[in-house]
Amino acid sequence: MILVCGVLADGMIELMCARLNHMGYPYLFLDELRFPGEFNLTWSISAKGVDGYISAPSGRFNLADITGVYARYVQYRGGTKREGISDREDELVKSEYQASLMQLLDILPCVVVNRVRASVSNDSKPYQQLMVSTFGFHTPRTLITTMPEEARAFYEDCGKKIIYKSLSGVRSIVRRFEDIDLSRLERVRNCPTQFQEVVEGVDIRVHTVGDEVIATELTSDASDYRYAGSTGHALKARAIELPEEVASACTRLANSAGLTVSGIDLRRTIDDRYFCFEINPSPGFLFFERASGQPISEAVARLLRGDR
Repeated sequence: MILVCGVLADGMIELMCARLNHMGYPYLFLDELRFPGEFNLTWSISAKGVDGYISAPSGRFNLADITGVYARYVQYRGGTKREGISDREDELVKSEYQASLMQLLDILPCVVVNRVRASVSNDSKPYQQLMVSTFGFHTPRTLITTMPEEARAFYEDCGKKIIYKSLSGVRSIVRRFEDIDLSRLERVRNCPTQFQEVVEGVDIRVHTVGDEVIATELTSDASDYRYAGSTGHALKARAIELPEEVASACTRLANSAGLTVSGIDLRRTIDDRYFCFEINPSPGFLFFERASGQPISEAVARLLRGDR
């Protein structure tokens, strides 16, 4: 049995439930909006491993029967409010319930997509940049600063071809820095900002699913192809095969981060160098599956079932 944890309002959870239904794979959907309440956990640790069960409206399910887990972690707001306590106290209690779920998934012996402890590297883009370089990928010239004069000098030194984006793991839109933005540089004094030299080339999103590599080439004149449609730009996506050494580097990178499934952002230059920008521990592959027609969710489902 496969365990799916999250909320149906999340498109990725909806996709995986639909895919598991389509493939005829039995699964239990643990709705975090109804946990605790309609769903509850009981588990313990011993020398023999993890023992326990999940109680759900449809019955009781032993943890030992779970072959794989697909989880999307959300800011916890689920469950029924308890009587006699404040909203703040209720929020703290509920956060403990999600913590118990996250900690359980970190120690289950089955396949988990993905364990919380494996997602830590995404909290620091500079750390990821150091990490990916050890696997043979190129990385763009980067400046992180709160000093406007340093950002201005970096802009000039890179021939006025740089982008800026969030420094943390919080998703942000990558934007091209232009002369018109110079007047706003004083703002970096209040917000550490990451600037990177523009790397000309073709974007490639690589999804690693276990030892399987699924690569999608994306062509757009938008600075951030993820928002091509909303910014009036065209986007073309197609399945491609990566050179063996690049595909191997992707799987080794994902394995080193402890990620069963990952989304790796590459850019291939005209002289066939591969730059790596980041590795995503909770990739929203619905976007790429729709754009390219590649069966990424099927590969994830097979992995969770233990068919691969």
